[in-house]
Amino acid sequence: MIDAVATDSSSTPGNEKQRRTRRTRMTGAERRQQLLEIGRTLFAAKGFEGTSVEEIAAKAGVSKPVVYEHFGGKEGLYAVVVDREMRRLLDMVTGSLTAGHPRELCEQAAFALLDYIEENTDGFRILVRDSPIPQSTGSFASLISDIATQVEDILGREFKSRGFDPKLAPLYAQALVGMVALTGQWWLDVRRPKKAEVAAHLVNLAWHGLDGLEAKPHLIGRRKS
Repeated sequence: MIDAVATDSSSTPGNEKQRRTRRTRMTGAERRQQLLEIGRTLFAAKGFEGTSVEEIAAKAGVSKPVVYEHFGGKEGLYAVVVDREMRRLLDMVTGSLTAGHPRELCEQAAFALLDYIEENTDGFRILVRDSPIPQSTGSFASLISDIATQVEDILGREFKSRGFDPKLAPLYAQALVGMVALTGQWWLDVRRPKKAEVAAHLVNLAWHGLDGLEAKPHLIGRRKS
């Protein structure tokens, strides 16, 4: 929140009222959080290239050196914003996988991503853009890969119980998580149908596709390699 300003009036010996202002300064942690929130909003709306340090500073009511003091510049602020969003999304998805039945786990994963998009729209817009600078937590693609790793253990157990090759679980995990992520990018703007219906259709395709898997799938076209 921008520095609060309180006003009061007092009389001088010449009976003239003067307005005096008192500024309540933010702590370093409060200012940092304020700059992160402003940067997050601007990066989501305009992207990295379209956002300037001048605009960030102006929105915060501070001078440019304050932004440099906290983050070393626009790149540092952007990196922190992206890293925080990636951790938030990964925590939401991995923390949601609590069910015992594989189909319900698919539902939980789909809901977790859609929940994140609904509750953190600005953050998701930032994540799905190509980052112009390296991130300590990697790219959006690497994040999706991390989530798929959580899913592949579940699929591996399911494959083994059905007599399928568990070594193929990573491939199917990437395919399933990628399907949900791309659908989420589409739903980000259209927001139709409702979240629960989107999750139901995603799981319908994933589950019934998995339910009818061939142990050794074959190609029916002319091309075989």
